[in-house]
Amino acid sequence: MADSSTEQQDRRALPVPDGLAGMRLDQAVARLFGLSRTVAAALVDRGDVLVDGVARAKSDKLGAGAWLEVTLPRPAAAAETAVVPRAVAGLSIVYSDVDIVVVDKPPGVAAHPSPGWTGPTVLSGLAAMGQTVATSGAAERQGIVHRLDVGTSGLMVVAKSERAYSALKRAFKARQVDKIYHAVVQGHPDPLRGTIDAPIDRHPTSEYKWAVVSGGREAITHYDTLEAFRGASLLQIRLETGRTHQIRVHMAALRHPCVGDLTYGADPSLAERLGLKRQWLHAKELGFVHPGTGDPVRFESPYPDDLAEALRILRSW
Repeated sequence: MADSSTEQQDRRALPVPDGLAGMRLDQAVARLFGLSRTVAAALVDRGDVLVDGVARAKSDKLGAGAWLEVTLPRPAAAAETAVVPRAVAGLSIVYSDVDIVVVDKPPGVAAHPSPGWTGPTVLSGLAAMGQTVATSGAAERQGIVHRLDVGTSGLMVVAKSERAYSALKRAFKARQVDKIYHAVVQGHPDPLRGTIDAPIDRHPTSEYKWAVVSGGREAITHYDTLEAFRGASLLQIRLETGRTHQIRVHMAALRHPCVGDLTYGADPSLAERLGLKRQWLHAKELGFVHPGTGDPVRFESPYPDDLAEALRILRSW
């Protein structure tokens, strides 16, 4: 009987608010219940979300006046997204004070815990180092104001104080943070310098990918060619917006995917020749106004060994 009672407490039913009419089902569930899009999509896929009593696809649009029934995750499931102190090899602190901590994230590390991810995270690594972070934000990503993909290395800033969290979130939203990446892409972009202004949303047929989609969220990427090699180019990229997989999606849309990015169509044989097991993409520089002092600060990260070696090989060709 106890299990049945728990299920009743976890089930919510409500009419679709007018402001969510026309929104994707997973996006609406995330907005209504303060969940991440990943968690909301998983609930829909499991059949834990019903629209007028019927299970629907996560990409289906909600109609005005529909009745939504959602069975939220059991309390025990919170263990999947708990931040547990865990030493993370290669994670280093570039700068730390009472307001912020800037880290150099190695590849293979997620920004924060999420359902289904059992690998290391920046937050668990910081906890193991004795670093405390702001309590603002969802429980599994407190202090996180921006993220890097698991396979992307480089600089991330995490808020340690509540004032820093609020100020940095505003700065990222207002596009006042200077985010510079270096990427090696296949081929030679034409023109060698340009801007990609193309909206991004979830891929219409592939659950774990994103794509340039009409009606998606605004995404703007500025790029400049630094070096050209045989069959590849080293680019400096400045992000004006910060969409999931933005650089990878935009470069793939230009038919110049990041070298080693097999998810977005890169040539696996080239990655093998360069010894790459991930995309050649690195968060090289990060600049912003310090949320405590009001002074501009800037940080820079060297290439990690795998990317530096791939670059050496390309130059030798």
